[in-house]
Amino acid sequence: MTVYSVIGAGVAGLAVASELVARGATVQVFDPSGPPGAHGCSWWAGGMLAPWCEYENAEEPVLRLGQDAIRWWQTRTEVTHRGTLVVAGRRDLPDLRRFARRTEGFQEVGAQIATLEPDLPGYGQGLFFEAEAHLDPRRALMDLYTGLIDSGVTFHKTMAPASLDNAIDCRGLHARDVLTDLRGVKGEMLVIRCPDVSLTRPVRLLHPRMPLYIVPRGDGVYMLGATMIESEDSSRITARSMLELLSAAYALNPAFGEAEVLEIGVDLRPAFADNLPRIRRRAGRIYANGLYRHGYLLAPALACGVADLALNNTHSEMVDEDRT
Repeated sequence: MTVYSVIGAGVAGLAVASELVARGATVQVFDPSGPPGAHGCSWWAGGMLAPWCEYENAEEPVLRLGQDAIRWWQTRTEVTHRGTLVVAGRRDLPDLRRFARRTEGFQEVGAQIATLEPDLPGYGQGLFFEAEAHLDPRRALMDLYTGLIDSGVTFHKTMAPASLDNAIDCRGLHARDVLTDLRGVKGEMLVIRCPDVSLTRPVRLLHPRMPLYIVPRGDGVYMLGATMIESEDSSRITARSMLELLSAAYALNPAFGEAEVLEIGVDLRPAFADNLPRIRRRAGRIYANGLYRHGYLLAPALACGVADLALNNTHSEMVDEDRT
């Protein structure tokens, strides 16, 4: 019996394992950190399934491949399908028009903003991406983990043996011992509680210095994010980043000034030079990596590409075997 060994239990590894199991494969997972928990950039993600918004500053595959993510996740966890609202302050309306030129799949909204999100006072123009959705990353990780356990997948809280056959490496930045062209992109984010504000969908506030997204988690809890800094210092959040994140939230609604800061997150996203993921095969081992800021959006496409390669030797567009 062929057993596929997935190394890494972040969103990439769990998605790959889930897709392999869905296609009838026998799978085991290795991760010394154990089951999904408060570690890794998968834990700190926004969870936005927003291919049209992300296309504003991403390559075309993010738009095309990301559109299948909502359907993939809906079969595995709870997905909230209420779209994304993009707004800008009056002096930043040129940024809103630029955003509109660089993406698609939206309708322009004005007075409708008050109906979509009554707790966004003072925003008279915006873009509504109705087809987009979001999920709670922490719940999604646990739902994948639980589903794999129920399917008979064994999780090993150990380092993977070097001699594994049919191994699939999803270690993120830890894979730089082989994938030397990976880099880390720092992301800083906050989790806050503000019962006085009720938002029902992700909202993006455009700002020339610090664009912000805010994602509702329920019960007055929100994720604020996130910076994208070409730095590999994941030890701390900077005072400037925290000030700008909170100031942007305050600009959305002054009631956020009374919010309780619950968590501060800092981590490094694994990325290649073009910020697109890669699947590589080296010495009999498959490496799946480079999700950058699109972890939950592109993990399904990455997982399907790995399963195609591992089970059928069929190459998706993500497969890149020429690099050494």
